[in-house]
Amino acid sequence: MRRLFTTIATWIATAAGQPLTFIVACAIIVVWAVTGPLFNFSDTWQLVVNTGTTIVTFLMVFLIQNSQNRDGAAMQAKLDELLRAVEKAREKFIGIEHLTDQQIELIRTALERSSNGKKGKQATADDTVDRLLERF
Repeated sequence: MRRLFTTIATWIATAAGQPLTFIVACAIIVVWAVTGPLFNFSDTWQLVVNTGTTIVTFLMVFLIQNSQNRDGAAMQAKLDELLRAVEKAREKFIGIEHLTDQQIELIRTALERSSNGKKGKQATADDTVDRLLERF
């Protein structure tokens, strides 16, 4: 059952992100808007688009979340493998995504503090940019 859901969710998420899907969605809205005078802009006419968009949005939230969860888990697995494979990497960082937000923030703060004595996000960014520019 999970495999089937994953396959369907992946297919729908991929299809939903295509330009043709966007064009079809826009065309549906244009057709709906053009038919407004035909239906005297009735409550039923308005309800059709409201109901349709609500149902699609409701279902897409779950499909997109499923895709993001899988992508995130795959990315973590890849990063964990890099930490395991690189000799100087600290393997203690494997699995830190399971810590609380506060614990992760403490780790980030400690890493930033150990980065050239500077504080904040700019400390690690400056060091990385400097090393990159030295290559050229």
